[in-house]
Amino acid sequence: MTNIAELLETAGLTGRGGAAFSTAIKLKAARENGAELIVNACDGELGAAKDAWIVAHHLHELIDGAALVAGGRRPHIRYAAHRGSRTAGLLASAGLPVLEVPHRYVSSEETALISLAQGGLAKPMTKRAPFVFGGRDSQGRKVPPTVVLNAETVWRVSQIHRLGAEWFRSFGTSAEPGPRLVAVGGHVARPGMYEASAGVALSDLLDSAGGLPPDARHVGVGGLGGVVLTAAEARSTIWETPGMKRHGGALGPGIVTVWNPAECPIETAARMISYGAGESAGQCGPCMFGMPALAADWTDLARNPTGKGRDHLLLRLSQLERRGACAHPDGVARFAQSALRTLAPEFAAHANHACQKGHKRHAQFV
Repeated sequence: MTNIAELLETAGLTGRGGAAFSTAIKLKAARENGAELIVNACDGELGAAKDAWIVAHHLHELIDGAALVAGGRRPHIRYAAHRGSRTAGLLASAGLPVLEVPHRYVSSEETALISLAQGGLAKPMTKRAPFVFGGRDSQGRKVPPTVVLNAETVWRVSQIHRLGAEWFRSFGTSAEPGPRLVAVGGHVARPGMYEASAGVALSDLLDSAGGLPPDARHVGVGGLGGVVLTAAEARSTIWETPGMKRHGGALGPGIVTVWNPAECPIETAARMISYGAGESAGQCGPCMFGMPALAADWTDLARNPTGKGRDHLLLRLSQLERRGACAHPDGVARFAQSALRTLAPEFAAHANHACQKGHKRHAQFV
């Protein structure tokens, strides 16, 4: 019988939910601790859609992958999906145990799912362990160890088991092997789900969805926890960790969104930052107070780009990084930092009382 952990290690599979951690190490830890498995099919990031696509089109392979990870212990597998979603309905109709997750940004975070599965709230846990979480619940009852894997990761496990590690490594780069699903959306001709791999030109990935339109000016990679590129940067960037790192980003959870050029990009960023501030779990100062203040600082800078607002915003960003109970403030801060850099020409246009999109500033910032 194939040793699935060794096979995954040879293949080099890493988590497809954004963290890119070794799946083989997680699987070994799960086996050693007799851990339960949660398959995360929540699509929790802004613009994400691949988990729902896998459930809709490759459910049997997903089930097979989960059984491989769990060592055939099917009663020890649960599938996380947002309450009332089509994904939850498809999983339930297949007779699978569904962990229904609230429609909150942080609710699908790894430790939030474990907390929910163990009878707590769907909030990230401040006490972290590297791979497997167990212990006792809020009432002192012993709870089993639990490990979380993204739905695409689990689907890839079944593919590697069926097609082999060599097949998997025929895609991507030596450092980041394997095919990857990417949700391409926004201002493109054919928004949808596409299969790509690390090492492709971002422009080629966008070509799959009809290409980067001539009037496009900004491209988001990675959702709210990602970065913003200019159209010129998107045309010259290689979609891999080294290529994205040059812009402060990573491959992330497989999301590429072309921003609508008919909208003021500063306002687009403001909406995203404000959304992130409203999705706080309410467990720490950086989330409860820092992110709403960041959203206010962003709006103030848009209203008065010629003042000291930029320095104030940068100071606020420095106060958020690595200080939260979970990584949510870090992700929003990274996005805001990237948007501040990329949208410098737009802020200059605001200083002259006109957006680059060719009309007076939106009343929100007047």
